[in-house]
Amino acid sequence: MPLVDLPLEELRAYQGRNPRPDDLDEFWAEALDELAAAREHEDVVIEPVAHPAAYAACGHLWFTGVRGARVHAKYLRPAGDVGPHPGVVVFHGYSAGSPDWFRLLPYVGQGFSVIALDCRGQGGLSQDAGGPWGNSLSGHIVRGLDVGARELAYRQLFLDTVHAAQLLMERPEVDAARVGATGFSQGGGLTLACAALEPRIRAAAPVYPFLSDYLRVWEMDLATEAYAELRSYLRRHDPTHDRVDEMWRTLGYVDVQHLAPRIEGDVLMLTGLMDSVCPPSTQFAAYNRIRSPKEMVLYPDFQHEPLPEGEDRILAFLVDRLA
Repeated sequence: MPLVDLPLEELRAYQGRNPRPDDLDEFWAEALDELAAAREHEDVVIEPVAHPAAYAACGHLWFTGVRGARVHAKYLRPAGDVGPHPGVVVFHGYSAGSPDWFRLLPYVGQGFSVIALDCRGQGGLSQDAGGPWGNSLSGHIVRGLDVGARELAYRQLFLDTVHAAQLLMERPEVDAARVGATGFSQGGGLTLACAALEPRIRAAAPVYPFLSDYLRVWEMDLATEAYAELRSYLRRHDPTHDRVDEMWRTLGYVDVQHLAPRIEGDVLMLTGLMDSVCPPSTQFAAYNRIRSPKEMVLYPDFQHEPLPEGEDRILAFLVDRLA
């Protein structure tokens, strides 16, 4: 039985609380058009990196995302002249940066190419357009909220995930029909967003995904840790909750539960039922809306923490679906 959330039978039927904007599909169609226009003037650079793993070619990949941000990712591929092979896009946790090369090498060892994105303005090397170079600790959920949905930071970041996946699919050494995505926490939420907005993603493996069902987090009084900025925003910018309903509706544009029905690839989700950072119900809100083949692996006694055999399960899943 979950400690912090609904009983399991209710979780399996849960459909989410955060409102879905009526024009969500039109919103993301316009956003993807903006990305396509930005890609017409693309400037992609790969700077080779010396690495002791002789079987891998590593490099810093740079591209220009929407709104002119210069975005960084690690790129790894099997060394030598290798024919078309699978690829995987890897997304990191909130405020962090892309994993060390070492953490990405198992995919290369299985014959995959890898793009590991640095989320703009967080802990990696990507630029935060409209702000300085460097990182910011948090605030990305509510960034742009007072301006409008088109200015939400996660709108641009969701588009970066699509951009990275498309760049991987277009690499001559990669088979575009065999590309997957994975990540933990924020990375799990971005995995779902990427698979939804780039439906050619064939396999998605999110782990306790963030960025889902914001209103449920608030109603559970768990707007702390990763979601603390929801409380901070209301205290500072809407202390009497005059505009709170509009806030939830606007955040609905970047709520992955509402994008989940667009996913066409197979999905493997890992969830800890004791998670108080990304509550299980918010994860089920997204999972229950996925229409493609899916599986959820439950860890009844685990929180928002490393899950035993989790990364092994993900690698096996991606190899099975893509290789």
